[in-house]
Amino acid sequence: MPFELLIVLAGAFLAAFAVGLAGFADALIASALWLHVLAPVEAVPLILATGMVIHLISIVVLRRHIALGLLWPFLIGGTLGVPLGAWLLRYSDPEPFRMTVGVFLIAYSLFTLLTSRLGTVTAGGRPADGAVGLVGGVLGGFAGLSGVVPTMWAGMRSWPRDVQRGVYQPFVFVMHGMALGWLAFGGVLDAGLVNRFLWCLPLLLLGSWLGLKLYHRINEQQFRRLILGLLLVSGAALVIY
Repeated sequence: MPFELLIVLAGAFLAAFAVGLAGFADALIASALWLHVLAPVEAVPLILATGMVIHLISIVVLRRHIALGLLWPFLIGGTLGVPLGAWLLRYSDPEPFRMTVGVFLIAYSLFTLLTSRLGTVTAGGRPADGAVGLVGGVLGGFAGLSGVVPTMWAGMRSWPRDVQRGVYQPFVFVMHGMALGWLAFGGVLDAGLVNRFLWCLPLLLLGSWLGLKLYHRINEQQFRRLILGLLLVSGAALVIY
């Protein structure tokens, strides 16, 4: 089996496991591995396609926690941001893109590890939520990272864990779908996407099943820190590479 395919399959499994367990980080984990063997225009559509499957599985299993009253401002902002992000992707250069993702991984990991020490953000209301959705939409269209900022924001809002997942997981699913549609419309999708996706599908199902199985059984804080540690190391590897 080619080394490139092994890396793609490993990224698919780890991304699905992380989402099943914690509800986020699929694009971060996948990009940390896939950008070593795939160009951004190859990696990002695959991140979006596999991410839709991963999040759909979790949404179906945890559907009673979807918080529509909190979700809609994020969706409005994200809808406006995705086209801009998709446009930026068409003009990105691989090396700066890889460096940017690496730095973002490091910053995100360190920030999230420290969030337990930060106060709750109560200001801004729905407009602030919409602005966060806008940023998420731009990042989703550009790099498949639509869930990063909304996930951080939901944690800063100090919503209960299930409520957080009921907001950012449906948001990520919708943004992934919109971003993939914009890339298809712009002719960015390459011929190998379907083949890579089909190879990934069994690992997506297995990783999601394992992650969801552990969600209610394992200390989430310990695994959350383990995932963030992996993201931190992956980000550093991308910067150094």
